[in-house]
Amino acid sequence: MKLYHFPLSGHAHRAALFLSLAGVEHELIHVDLAAGAHKQPEFLALNAFGEVPVLDDDGIIVADSIAILVYVARKIGPSHWLPTDPVEEAEVQRFLSVAAGKIAYGACAARLVTVFDAPFRAEEVVARAHATLAVIEQVLAARSWIAGTAQPTIADVALYSYIERAPEGNVDLSGYPRVLAWLRKVEQLPGFLPFARTRAGLEA
Repeated sequence: MKLYHFPLSGHAHRAALFLSLAGVEHELIHVDLAAGAHKQPEFLALNAFGEVPVLDDDGIIVADSIAILVYVARKIGPSHWLPTDPVEEAEVQRFLSVAAGKIAYGACAARLVTVFDAPFRAEEVVARAHATLAVIEQVLAARSWIAGTAQPTIADVALYSYIERAPEGNVDLSGYPRVLAWLRKVEQLPGFLPFARTRAGLEA
């Protein structure tokens, strides 16, 4: 497999993280976003939206980080990463939606402001990040993993990157001890791949 990737993208990191955790052999192909490589015809032929990550599995092209998580989980066969029990799978899908929605427009957007100078209202996206984190903190009061499963799932992978780097977007995690403990659990998994850090926001 080839993963078209940019090291400071949390979307790309979650895909690379899962490939590493799942032990799937792959090649990381750097896409130079600063140079506009993602807007060139060759890349747009892979993903017309011009976004990383993109997975090339021997000619099968999968764009979008969440789609890649689901594809790889199905590709490797039955496992704890994407359970087949209807209740557990529904919970996984629920938090994949949180990653694609509330996290994207909260912690992710806040980081885009400080790291990439994105034109979001900082106060609004930081507040949205805290509202989401407060719910996740509450959820983790009764769970070891985010979907309530005995082992980690792709929901944990989908949420990890932008929550862990939320301080770069001026989102303080110190008030969320269960979230912090959950982050450390993810980091202890075999095959864990760290997310590149920047000196931005609270990390400056």
